[in-house]
Amino acid sequence: MDTAGQHVLIVEDDDDIRTLITKLLRENGFRVTGCRNGHEMRQLASDVAYDLVILDVMLPGGSGLDLCRTLRETSAVPIIMVTARTEEIDRVVGLEIGADDYITKPFGRAELLARIRAVLRRGTHPVRGPTARPDCLAFSGWRLDLRARILTDPEGAAIDLSGAEYDLLLVFLEHPGRVLGREQILEMSRGRLASPSDRSVDTLVSRLRRKLEPPEGLPPVIKTVRGAGYMLASKVERA
Repeated sequence: MDTAGQHVLIVEDDDDIRTLITKLLRENGFRVTGCRNGHEMRQLASDVAYDLVILDVMLPGGSGLDLCRTLRETSAVPIIMVTARTEEIDRVVGLEIGADDYITKPFGRAELLARIRAVLRRGTHPVRGPTARPDCLAFSGWRLDLRARILTDPEGAAIDLSGAEYDLLLVFLEHPGRVLGREQILEMSRGRLASPSDRSVDTLVSRLRRKLEPPEGLPPVIKTVRGAGYMLASKVERA
């Protein structure tokens, strides 16, 4: 996927860091808008659509985590959280409230670009010929449109998915009935998450399971297999 020309919003109160990130992204073909706090972010986000938001955790006048939570209530735009803190709980909280990825300061130019491109790699990749992907995958009354990247529930309502949630769901749908461990999920989901030693996979699975929660009395769509991993417990039909 060519990410050149896509628009990135940087929310960072450190002028030097914001300037460095802006320069790096513009040198690599991105359009960039920078701001210093949540107030400026809300003003900019109301006027322009962005392809990705880079959001610092520690901001004056409000937490980046609170901004992430608020943004996720109304938008599925990919979000990368940035922090100087290294505690695992911070990464877990960020992912829990809807961030797609997390990067810790100080970070290298190559790592930041790689993470941005991975998160932006959200478009479909059509394949021509008889091996082309189907347009939709159906399971337990749910339907995932692969071209539009839209998930609809059994009642026909659209369900918002973050980029990481979409990739995870696709992993399960491509391997129905198979128990997948953390390392397999990380490998198959394009390496969006931090490492198999932390709780990132469990957090993301938990987020997805809540969105796929079945009516009372029905079995879960994604089952936990104790000591082994997770499994999609539904039959998948290709359409």
